[in-house]
Amino acid sequence: MTDPDLAPYDALLLISFGGPEGPDEVLPFLRRVTAGRGIPDERLVEVGAHYDLFGGRSPINDQCRALIAALRTELDGRGLDTPILWGNRNSEPFLADTLREAYEAGHRRILTLTTSAWSSYSSCRQYRENLADAVTTLIEQGTVADGGDLVIDKVRTYGVHPGFAVTNATLVTEAVRAAAAQYRPEEIRVLFVTHSIPEAMDETSGPGDGDGNTYSRQHATLAAACVAQFDAPVEGELVFCSRSGPPHQPWLEPDIVDRLEELPAEGVKAVIVAPIGFVSDHMEVIYDLDVEAAAACERLGLAMTRVPTVGTDPDFVRGLVDLMLERAAESRGEPVTRPVWPANATPMPSVCAPGCCPNLRRAAPALCGLD
Repeated sequence: MTDPDLAPYDALLLISFGGPEGPDEVLPFLRRVTAGRGIPDERLVEVGAHYDLFGGRSPINDQCRALIAALRTELDGRGLDTPILWGNRNSEPFLADTLREAYEAGHRRILTLTTSAWSSYSSCRQYRENLADAVTTLIEQGTVADGGDLVIDKVRTYGVHPGFAVTNATLVTEAVRAAAAQYRPEEIRVLFVTHSIPEAMDETSGPGDGDGNTYSRQHATLAAACVAQFDAPVEGELVFCSRSGPPHQPWLEPDIVDRLEELPAEGVKAVIVAPIGFVSDHMEVIYDLDVEAAAACERLGLAMTRVPTVGTDPDFVRGLVDLMLERAAESRGEPVTRPVWPANATPMPSVCAPGCCPNLRRAAPALCGLD
């Protein structure tokens, strides 16, 4: 049975990156993440040492479970009993397995939501490619007929949806207010952090007929809107973390630790680290910020406040359900408004246009788009 407000969808699907849940899963997980890039196991073992600091376990799967529980509570509160499914890109439950089970259970129209809020190849189109790969697997296995009746859609990327954006603004504003009670405004600096990506990926992010750089512009728009909310004239800037490409390949900069090194000479005494690029405190957040950036601040004599990610904040969860209802109404042919925050932000379409956030390494099919 389909809830009228979520019709035509009969299931909701949360898609995430995945992560190891024990030490024996770390290396296989990293091999899947880096498949096709020729990275030797020796390098992967070095990266795996990050997980060793946390018992060989990523927090991301537990955070997905918590988000699903919060979404279930919000949906139930609105009288919506549509089931929530969960599939990962790189660890169990794998996406193809989840879709197989869903199809065998009778689900035919599925609405997806990713745990990545932004517009770029790695944060949007790659998940669409993962969906296409999973459906192809089911067709090859004979579970789904080629050209069959399984239809998958997605909600639009939501970095500037009020549920995500305003929640981030509230969290960072609270941190600034607390810091301003101890330091002068010019002694405080807010570093808005997101995941670095190759410059070429940023330049081609967004609709193929657009100006590009959608990924970095979306973050800059949210950072500026947050700064405008501060009670005190505290400066903020966008920085990056988790660069993983070869040294000769340009990635978005500055790296957060590199920027921290420069701040004492500018008279900064207190740093507020706001991870606006992330939905939850997964490994890149807790290692790059809570370990590496925190160690740098201690060495440099900077007081550091780390703003929490939106996680399962009730306003964020309500916003995700609003996005699901918006997409369902759109699918039914009803008019939708696509709210954004701040008001000058540009909402992304739920159906990606041709050339949107292209795969720069190879041509690959992707669902939930026109190409």
